[in-house]
Amino acid sequence: MDLRTALLALLLMPYAAASADSPASHLTPLHAARAAMPAPMLAISFHPGIDAVAAYLVSEKLDGVRARWDGRQLLTRAGNRIQAPAWFTAGWPAQAIEGELWIGRGTFQQVSDLVRALHVDAAAWRQVRFMAFDMPADGGGFARRSTRLRSLVRAAEAPTLAVVTQHHLRDHAALQARLQAVVAAGGEGLMLHRADARYRAGRSDGLLKYKPFYDDEAWVVGYRPGKGKYTGMVGALLVEDARGRRFALGSGLRDADRKHPPRIGNMVTFRYNGLTAKGTPRFARYLRVRKPERATAMR
Repeated sequence: MDLRTALLALLLMPYAAASADSPASHLTPLHAARAAMPAPMLAISFHPGIDAVAAYLVSEKLDGVRARWDGRQLLTRAGNRIQAPAWFTAGWPAQAIEGELWIGRGTFQQVSDLVRALHVDAAAWRQVRFMAFDMPADGGGFARRSTRLRSLVRAAEAPTLAVVTQHHLRDHAALQARLQAVVAAGGEGLMLHRADARYRAGRSDGLLKYKPFYDDEAWVVGYRPGKGKYTGMVGALLVEDARGRRFALGSGLRDADRKHPPRIGNMVTFRYNGLTAKGTPRFARYLRVRKPERATAMR
């Protein structure tokens, strides 16, 4: 055997030995947990054509940061490690669970800043709870996973770990009433998990999000130039509503609207999903020109 072949054989020995024991024996417990946990299941929007409301379990859509516990570490939805204090996850179960890092309604930015911070602010983390809502590695339907999750969290008795409450609602009227109650209390909307749906990576009709939307009007007061493929066109309308709030309105604009935008002073209709912490419309989307009442006054 020449020197090169001998060196190569020496380098491969640990991997060969591991393979002899088990196909996955080279995996550490952390790697094994990650391998067992599928990619995140993503929601599609609820629509009126979905009539079997009773087939779903309904919970509040928490305005926090989605996170995953792989049994050893806390991770973002994309799989990046979250630098939480060691005491925060102390006593958590070894099973993979998914949830929302949450402080309270309307505090998304506060939680997001903690997750993205370069240095751990242990005092600020005292306000956070991990609101668990699923077990990605469990093979059963959601109703079964939800029951097992409640038992798992109850047994852990960890003060930083809680379970999102699920409700059975009989029909659309009950669902609408629940949505209105949550939104009136400052919540963002609802999540619907189909009771018999297995966990499946990617977009799935087994998981629905239901958020209210509102229509309103605002006057065009300026433009934001487009970038990239919109260079030379309007990137967003700068608008002001009747309450004096000014914000950009870019989503919903067609190419024709960007080339020939509503004139300054035109009133436009937009749709939005509630308000941000700053009080501006959340996810505002342009719909159409309504009327040009202030056109003359604003020139």
